[in-house]
Amino acid sequence: MPSISLPTRQQVTAFLNKDRWTTSQAADLPNPVPPCWDFKGRAKRMRDHLTLREFSGALGDIGTLVPILISLTIQGSASLTSSLFFGGLWNILTGFFYGIPMCVQPMKSIAAIALTNRFTPGELAGAGLGVSAIVFFLGISRLLWLVTRFVPIPVVKGLQLGTCFQLCKKGIALIKTNASFWGDSVIWSDNLWWACSSFLLVLFVYERRRVPVALLIFILGVVFALAQTGSHQQFDQVHPGAHFVHVVVPSSEEFRTGFLSAGLGQLPLTLLNSVVALAALSRDLFPGYDPSLTHITMSIGIMNLVGCFFGSMPFCHGSGGLAGQYFFGARTELSLYFLGAIKILIGIVFGESLLVVLKWFPSSFLGVMLFMASIELGLVARNFTLHPQDEQRRRQDFVVLLCTAAALVGFSHDGLGFLVGMAAGLVFWILRRYGPNDEQMPVLALLSADGEGHHSPPTGSKPVTVHDNRLADSYVASDSSLLKGKARVALEGCV
Repeated sequence: MPSISLPTRQQVTAFLNKDRWTTSQAADLPNPVPPCWDFKGRAKRMRDHLTLREFSGALGDIGTLVPILISLTIQGSASLTSSLFFGGLWNILTGFFYGIPMCVQPMKSIAAIALTNRFTPGELAGAGLGVSAIVFFLGISRLLWLVTRFVPIPVVKGLQLGTCFQLCKKGIALIKTNASFWGDSVIWSDNLWWACSSFLLVLFVYERRRVPVALLIFILGVVFALAQTGSHQQFDQVHPGAHFVHVVVPSSEEFRTGFLSAGLGQLPLTLLNSVVALAALSRDLFPGYDPSLTHITMSIGIMNLVGCFFGSMPFCHGSGGLAGQYFFGARTELSLYFLGAIKILIGIVFGESLLVVLKWFPSSFLGVMLFMASIELGLVARNFTLHPQDEQRRRQDFVVLLCTAAALVGFSHDGLGFLVGMAAGLVFWILRRYGPNDEQMPVLALLSADGEGHHSPPTGSKPVTVHDNRLADSYVASDSSLLKGKARVALEGCV
């Protein structure tokens, strides 16, 4: 009878880590984040970053969280108590497991469709459960490893750049909610004056990372919200006390409606932005840190397979949220511990009655914070190629990046942006692999494009003649970077 041998520890470790984004450069750098079981190393790292900037960074993603949370709760699709409690719990567990300010944010595509179609709590839960189950399966089965194997870096950077533009647009939409400088419609606590002032404040302290600008804006927004609540005599609607979560079990019809209407559209967004782009951004912001795609997908699945059954809105990770928290100062899990504790405390003590205050929080502040956080995400697209010394390859990679970002923004869909970017990358790969390798081919083809110049035969004939030197001069002025090596020799010989 054949014996069954269990895999060794080294084999299990290799299988678990084979989906990492490790490059030779990342592998040579020390990991700045101690593992979760190294309590002494984690404590020292948090102690070194115990500043107001760390707590300010915890609030870097509220520009996305607060509007969606308020809208879904007012509509009755999600429970504010459950969303705050489980959102805070996932913040704390995420910080402990990953050791970086990896955000926990709403699934935006599901939220948008839920608001449009006025989902019931069961339909919203069905959408979140369906997406999370698929993402969890792709992660635990290692099928997502194929993405890290075949997706080129320019496509990932294009997704990040496109997401940057999408979030910038949403930030501007929030600012335009009460877009008034003066007149009868102006609101003293939420107008363009405050939007411009907070925007200039963020820019002035942009290079001064020690200033907790997000914390200052948030505190001012809370003061304004409390003042508006008092002026409208609504404090009697706030009921402090013990608030608890309630179980929500979607019916088969609610699950089908929620998943088919909202879940399928969220799936590519979660896989690309919340997993692939997030892993790449983590490596850019924390050199030497190399997160596992399997761990990220499994954490997204667990968050919603638990929380959605209690009325919480669906959560995921995201590159935009990480960029926002990093921009406003977060560097360690300490910011997530702080944010998670605040969410749990507020959710249990105030529950649904907190909406009375939250709806008065200035949208101008939220829009500015979301806009600036998006800019930080777009900055990582600068390193879009692994071949910075190869001008032709660098230009091709930049075209792939632009195609991906433009398609994502134009179609407002991460999946279509991904497909367009992959198609562009595939075309360039075929040209590099099977096309002509001579660098002077584009030069000679352009010089003879007027019909008067001609190419010389391979051997024994006259060199290329060009009757209009202005064509060559204009080409040299338009792209002087090609005048290197053989291309320079060829062009000088032609002209």
